[in-house]
Amino acid sequence: MEGNESHAQRTGAEAWQRLSAYAYLSVPERLEYLAVMRVFRGTLLADLSVPDVLAKLKRTGGSGAACDVETLTARLEQLVRWGNLLRSTHAVRATTIAEYQRSRSRYQLSKLGERVQRDADEVLAGADAAREVSSELLTLVDRGLSEIAALIAAPGSANPQQALERISTLFVQFAEFAESVRDFYAYLGQVLARYDLDGAEYQGFKELLLDYVEAITEEVSFRAPRIATHLDAIWPNLPVLLADIDAHAAGIGALAEGLPETRVQRSRGRDLADWEGLRDWFADTGGHGRGSQVDQLRDATLRALQSLLANAKRMLRSASGEMSRRKDLLRLAAWFDAAEPQEAHDIAVAAFGIYGARHLGVAPDPDRSVPAYVSWWTGPVVDVPVALRERGSRAPRGRAAAAEDHAEQKHRLMEQAREQTEARRAAADELRSASGRFDQVRLSAAAMRLLLELLTSALGNARLRQDTGDFMIDGAHASDADLGIRLTAWRTPGRLTVLRSADGDLTADDLALAVESASSPMVGNISSAGEASA
Repeated sequence: MEGNESHAQRTGAEAWQRLSAYAYLSVPERLEYLAVMRVFRGTLLADLSVPDVLAKLKRTGGSGAACDVETLTARLEQLVRWGNLLRSTHAVRATTIAEYQRSRSRYQLSKLGERVQRDADEVLAGADAAREVSSELLTLVDRGLSEIAALIAAPGSANPQQALERISTLFVQFAEFAESVRDFYAYLGQVLARYDLDGAEYQGFKELLLDYVEAITEEVSFRAPRIATHLDAIWPNLPVLLADIDAHAAGIGALAEGLPETRVQRSRGRDLADWEGLRDWFADTGGHGRGSQVDQLRDATLRALQSLLANAKRMLRSASGEMSRRKDLLRLAAWFDAAEPQEAHDIAVAAFGIYGARHLGVAPDPDRSVPAYVSWWTGPVVDVPVALRERGSRAPRGRAAAAEDHAEQKHRLMEQAREQTEARRAAADELRSASGRFDQVRLSAAAMRLLLELLTSALGNARLRQDTGDFMIDGAHASDADLGIRLTAWRTPGRLTVLRSADGDLTADDLALAVESASSPMVGNISSAGEASA
């Protein structure tokens, strides 16, 4: 029992000494102490005398620049008692007694003092800022655990150096991610606890919750099962892997064996307790009932949404007049009691918005004609827009619809037009090659359609003339400049032209056809054209 009591006393004394290192942050002279500690934190394994510290304070300015030698010496001695500074054993060289008295006391920063000042600077730099969650690090944690699991599962023992590098990187990434999550949700809780949010602030935080927080929760929910699976695969071989790493690179941990009273803080991931903390973050394995950090993250998101709804209800009650208006109503009643009838009507209009009847002109259906003698009671009903019916305003409300993107449709139509153009060019080439022997070939459907299209245009452009008691055709030709093709038709008595195609055959009596390139010379006469025709 006495041993337990003495151990508890020693533990309490150590805790008291460590907490004393924060004392300079709450005393009235805390700004001067902060300036002094920042001077020491800007050095590395350097001891400074009072004149050195005073000169640095003068250069930086601020609250510490007004200290004199006696005041600064008192501040330094007090920091030594609190445990933030240590007296240096550096030998002093002085040529005069006065110089020795000024330089005999030299100070250097203690480990605890450096840690406290570092935390204080971080708090002062961004305590109220909204810290962004480093969700991309969660992907790296998933990838790192997958690589470690692959190292363990590979034939033979894992390379200790490779495993050490991946473990160190993994825990640095995880620590940064977990710290950013805690800072962000602490900021979120601080903001949502306010009950003085106005409309603009409420809108901003609503979008923050519905978009940013939802993205964080979805990313964690997606990655957590994968990380838990990797940890389950690593866990049986983890003690052996950590032992191999310790044997390969003991590091500063060797001091714990040679100096039992020296406490050693190893890098993250070298102890099994670090891995247990990592696993508890993503899965509830301890059986303590508190759930994993992922579960707590979901609960925190739900509480944030509930706080947002509470603020929304408060704002709605304030806007809809559900707050007590007894005093205002009594004053209004007094005004009614003392007012003349006409003034009472004006007060009622101003107070309750009860205006006279307003005739709103709504355009009727232009396709429906209603005589003037039809009564409103039996006449057709005119549809009044909702905005005009409920608010008396024709102005549209709400967000304007986004412009529809027709890029894909344009691309599809351009592709179809290109294919049709290619098909028509191929049909034109087929007609040019088949000219003069239409009765010997069978045209494709596309070529036949193009031939009929040109023949229709040619016959439409033709002129009839009478020659020796018979009718002839003049100027029966048609061309397509884009396709570079020209068709000429003329009447030849007794000529039978048969056009064969995949869709069927067409027989033309007393008609001859010729197809040529549009750049070719015009057919000189009917006889020469007849030689080139079908």
